Amino acid sequence: MTAPKRTARRPATSKPKPKPCPDCATGQVSESFQVGGRRKRESSDRQEALCLTCFGTGQTPTD
Repeated sequence: MTAPKRTARRPATSKPKPKPCPDCATGQVSESFQVGGRRKRESSDRQEALCLTCFGTGQTPTD
């Protein structure tokens, strides 16, 4: 019988880590909002919203 052929394994290539978004770094941003009926006034509270630069992924857009 012949000896089994040994195949060389390819070294594992790791993907480069994506860069964080320059605007948010997490995918979410805090925004202030207006409250009131007729006289809109700025609230002291904040609300979370998706980052419009990266669409909530937290990574730098490629294009």
